[in-house]
Amino acid sequence: MDRGELAAFLRSRRERITPADVGLPAGTRRRTPGLRREEVAQLAFISTEYYTRLEQARAPRPSREVLAGLARALRLADAERTHLHHLAGAPPGPAAGPPREVRQSIVDLLRRLPNAAAIAVSAMYEVIAWNDLAAALMEDFSALPRRDRNLARRAFLGPYQDERRLYGVTDAGEFARATAENLRAAAARYPDDPELTELVAELRAGSEEFARLWDSHDVCARPTLCKTFRHPLVGPVSVNCDVLDIADRDQRVVIYTADPGSPSEEALRLLSVIGTQRMEVPG
Repeated sequence: MDRGELAAFLRSRRERITPADVGLPAGTRRRTPGLRREEVAQLAFISTEYYTRLEQARAPRPSREVLAGLARALRLADAERTHLHHLAGAPPGPAAGPPREVRQSIVDLLRRLPNAAAIAVSAMYEVIAWNDLAAALMEDFSALPRRDRNLARRAFLGPYQDERRLYGVTDAGEFARATAENLRAAAARYPDDPELTELVAELRAGSEEFARLWDSHDVCARPTLCKTFRHPLVGPVSVNCDVLDIADRDQRVVIYTADPGSPSEEALRLLSVIGTQRMEVPG
């Protein structure tokens, strides 16, 4: 274990992450770039004291569980995760849970789709990247804590805005079924991931619908080709729904586009101007 190099690496990775990257408020009294030590510790599910000792090169060798938590909290890429393990003297094994890190090329792709709403989701249905139009069509994910960016929680547990389940999509029931089926398959791929286990337990306890779907043991989700969002400002927006699999990350990019010349295309254009700003809807 190279304590000095490990400490320097952790500090450098912590300082490059903004609070918004992990769903935390920026605040106005930050004296250091990036995240605070206590924020990294909280995201990694370890004590602030232990994380501080890691950055001071005074801590004992971290366990694989701690390293996995640090890699997740610091949004390490695959190569960085491997480097972290080698610095700690514990060569990495297979990923314990669904990867959350999004390749920069995927982030750039989302931004280059100005006329389409697009999001990237993990195998746990966490929204891990999005473009501006997706934020306008669905919600401003940057304003949410990380746990509230999970579409499975949103679908089964709410909150429901103006009695609109999951942003008012017309196929909310079908989405719920597909979500349960995909989560069951993910649970088989990542049986040791505590976050996924906790998510399934929370959904089973809080939603009779999810418990029923989960207990059916179905794992063959059917693709959705189109859906309609009931947006509070621009009304119904009908979109085509295309999904691109990112196989090496077990992630998906979901792209929503409207038919050319349709009222929904005009609605998306209006949303691209409105953005996520709050506006009063005339009565």
